[in-house]
Amino acid sequence: METFFKVKKPEEVFRIIDRFGPLGDETIPLEEAFGRVLSEDVTSAEDLPCFARSVMDGYAVRAKDTFGANESLPALLEVTGEVVMGQIPKMAVREGQAVKIPTGGMLPEGADGVVMVEYCHLLDETTLEASRSISPLENVIQPGDDFKKGATVLKMGRRLRPQDLGVMAGLGQSEVSVYKKPRVAIISTGDEIVAIGDAPRPGQVRDINRYTLSAFCHRLGAESIYSGLCPDDFDTLKAMVEKSLRLADTVWISGGSSVGTKDLTLKIFETVRDFELLVHGISISPGKPTIIGRSGPTHIIGLPGHVASALVVAEVFLTRLMARLSGQLDDFGGLKMHVKAELTRNIESASGREDYIRVRLFRDGNTVFAQPVFGKSGLISTLVEADGLIKIDMNTEGLYQGQKVTVALL
Repeated sequence: METFFKVKKPEEVFRIIDRFGPLGDETIPLEEAFGRVLSEDVTSAEDLPCFARSVMDGYAVRAKDTFGANESLPALLEVTGEVVMGQIPKMAVREGQAVKIPTGGMLPEGADGVVMVEYCHLLDETTLEASRSISPLENVIQPGDDFKKGATVLKMGRRLRPQDLGVMAGLGQSEVSVYKKPRVAIISTGDEIVAIGDAPRPGQVRDINRYTLSAFCHRLGAESIYSGLCPDDFDTLKAMVEKSLRLADTVWISGGSSVGTKDLTLKIFETVRDFELLVHGISISPGKPTIIGRSGPTHIIGLPGHVASALVVAEVFLTRLMARLSGQLDDFGGLKMHVKAELTRNIESASGREDYIRVRLFRDGNTVFAQPVFGKSGLISTLVEADGLIKIDMNTEGLYQGQKVTVALL
């Protein structure tokens, strides 16, 4: 008699995944670095900015020359020139003087503040009325206000955003050291699965998981490799898995992870050299029959064949796996994009497992509501209609209408 798998609690699975380390690193051009993860700290080789500059259109002045100025008694200043963008000012600001300056212009010697143009009025070409007083350094960015020379600008393990690339450009860094993208080989299995270009006969369905899992990988900055569609044949699937192990950092097989006469995934994994079974079964719904293993440095995942089950497992656990392989440190346990909402109805739950319920969100007045989307795990419509997932803890018998819940956005 075949022994049913021993399920692990989600917390145990997270701890196993957290042992996985990042892949190697590489140096790439800055323009290709968006979405990649830093493999070393970025430090500033210079002050940023490296000169004092104005943040407003206006007039550069000595702040004390404006003290007490107001609309009824403006300060009168002599205009002695104009700052040209991209050039060092040729004039200095002395007592009672002002120099016209654009946003981003370099502050002339002697000036310590900028009066906004809205509070300035020219009586003639050289006489300026300033109707507002300013304090020293008002409307001015000082050298190093962004980052001082030698400061840590970005820390290792950070996934790079547009503003992060911007600061590196400002520091003149044309290349960046990042962790390599995880390469994910995806295999769809099952005698009933056909390519999307084929017309399914009765009993057959098109291959959906190939596309949902590939898109999931791309969203997380990974590279997906489609290894193929495989029938329930031991030798064919074994050859496909062995080839995928040579091409990828992690291999994902959808279908064949539960217990049954044709469930070949684990049997084939066990033939792989140095295979170590880490997880076979997780106490969640949907997605209980999930396999996580390792062959040397390569991670092997067996996912349920049902579309919704496979994608929920990916959202809950493989988001975290991808973060670890990518070297990302700030993943917040995977499902980090979330909103608070009020539940629209009661939801029952079986104790001893975590339930992940699909919900759609809508707003009524100032309140955001979460409406459960019920359906069997084989239905993709429940995910298409859903905006996110809510978790019901394993020691909870359910949630109640009106209860505040945290929705992890899909």
